[in-house]
Amino acid sequence: MNFVERAAVGYNPRVPVQNRILKIQKRNRALVRFDPQKICDAVLRAAKSIGGFQQDFLPSINETIFSSHGSDENIAAFLSDVAIVCLNSNPQHLISNFPPTIEMIQDEVLHALRSHGFQKTADAYECYRWGRHWMRNGYITKEQFCGNGFPTQRIENILQWNRARGVDTIAGLNESVRSGKIKNVISESLAVYEASLDEAARKVVARISAGDKLRMMWVSGPSSSGKTTTTVKLTQRLEKHGLRFLMLNLDDYFWSAMEHPTDWLNDRNYEAPEALDIQLLNEHLKKLLAGEMIEKPIYSFKEGRRVSVKPVRLEPDQILLLDCLHGFYPPISEGIDALMQFRLYIEAMNPLYEGDGSTKRLTQFTDARLIRRMLRDAKHRNHSPLNTILHWHYVRYGELFSIIPLQGLADHIVNGGLPFDLPALKPFFIGAQGLLPKENEFSSFAGFLDAKIRYDRVKTLLESVEGFSLAQVDDKNFIPGDAIIREFIGGSTIQIPHNE
Repeated sequence: MNFVERAAVGYNPRVPVQNRILKIQKRNRALVRFDPQKICDAVLRAAKSIGGFQQDFLPSINETIFSSHGSDENIAAFLSDVAIVCLNSNPQHLISNFPPTIEMIQDEVLHALRSHGFQKTADAYECYRWGRHWMRNGYITKEQFCGNGFPTQRIENILQWNRARGVDTIAGLNESVRSGKIKNVISESLAVYEASLDEAARKVVARISAGDKLRMMWVSGPSSSGKTTTTVKLTQRLEKHGLRFLMLNLDDYFWSAMEHPTDWLNDRNYEAPEALDIQLLNEHLKKLLAGEMIEKPIYSFKEGRRVSVKPVRLEPDQILLLDCLHGFYPPISEGIDALMQFRLYIEAMNPLYEGDGSTKRLTQFTDARLIRRMLRDAKHRNHSPLNTILHWHYVRYGELFSIIPLQGLADHIVNGGLPFDLPALKPFFIGAQGLLPKENEFSSFAGFLDAKIRYDRVKTLLESVEGFSLAQVDDKNFIPGDAIIREFIGGSTIQIPHNE
């Protein structure tokens, strides 16, 4: 009996799990009776929000769970039991005065999901979790809450646009590349991106014309979404309206490397907002807006510390420009009037069905950003693609905590993901000289399931796509020199500061 048949007959293989936790501690510190069913219900809601656990089915990784437990309800019950077992492993939780907190329970749920390969469900659960956190604390409204981080209507709108051009599936995209029709797709999709920037510029000018004392402009979004190109293009538009900008490099506010302890891979987490000296940054932003001089730090990544300072002042007719992963993170701009700020959010979102679309499974558009970053890190950071994949769990945690859940704060959203991204990226990774790591390079990291899943998924994705030739990639009549993808594949006619 396969897992579909088991589900159809209501098969429930759940077995008793020892649980000695009687109470949990709510966020207001009140103790209430522990209800394991609430964990199961939350896991099931996360799965259903992405189309069910089938979206996370991975042969040789979690297929035994599917064959043994069948329905989504039974899989959710199994995973919640795993979380409960983990909670019971902490002896302190068994003491009535030291029960697990809500946050501890949520951490164990994520541990259970990711340990069994349910990454997409875990991402949905985690984004929802932190979105609720920001809403409870009053930083976003109910209307600004983005749920599981995958905006259904926005995704459907992009799919409809792609469908009208025959590039909503891998098969359709490949046919477009082979037939040459992709050239029109390139120009049309870039036109949509440019039009979105035009709209953003109009919004900024309209606010200033209406009397807003706009002094700060944030360009924020997940890693490798195209923030730098977007920042340059938007400021060029606004400078034509007479606006002047002062750009502040927030990388200079990183804590020293000795305050970022390495993990078991000798890796450091620079992806979370707490990697920045938030207190100093907030203080400097306030002083700049007040017309005061600051001593801006200068950070050396080579030395892993701040090596000097530079005097900086914001002129009365200038707008402070900030290109930052965590630009919407509330503590950074705490105490600064929202009317003084314009927030632009960019995500590289190009939903694409695998194969011919018959499975109804979407590829992960976040993987396109991982591929972009692998290429950028290899070309400009002396950081191997293997290390980028091993590091990506830090990237994803930061995104799901303080970037994606806060996108509702944006005054304007730009999509930096384009239908031709994967064909343009493929020639750098596949082939004898390709950058994609070899299977045996993961032998030392056999227990790092997150990286293994991402590697397998990216490898399968790249191999399934019909790539451009390197000659096509180099041809600026084929891919314009100012296209956002050139921030990663090279040949950009726009100066990219972090690539210099």
